[in-house]
Amino acid sequence: MNQTQRTLDDLLCAWHKWAKGYQHVGGINSSPMFRDTKTSRGWDTVADIVDGEIHHSVMESIDFNVMQLEPDYRTALQLQARNLATGYSVWNSPRLPNDIESRAQLLGLARMALILRLVSAGVMNSGC
Repeated sequence: MNQTQRTLDDLLCAWHKWAKGYQHVGGINSSPMFRDTKTSRGWDTVADIVDGEIHHSVMESIDFNVMQLEPDYRTALQLQARNLATGYSVWNSPRLPNDIESRAQLLGLARMALILRLVSAGVMNSGC
């Protein structure tokens, strides 16, 4: 596995964990008055705050780009992200082909499509 593929695995794993924490309803961010409110970060350094904002921006970009892919690609990437985040390759979907080779080919095409989109968005380097 080359560096680009490892980087994509790391990004997909982080994206799954980030997306899992999203709350559409409930919580402090549900009210428009508190939408942009952040918790107190008195203990964080400026570098920690900047790193957090960069991480959030990267995760939003990945989320946007995954959601723009065709449904089969999106499903394949979401399942792979979940498998990477849990450390087990057990998650599957009836939307994907039953044949292992066809599923692997679909995932490979989805990964390449996402890599091209992330390089275009400036999230990944072309020579990563």
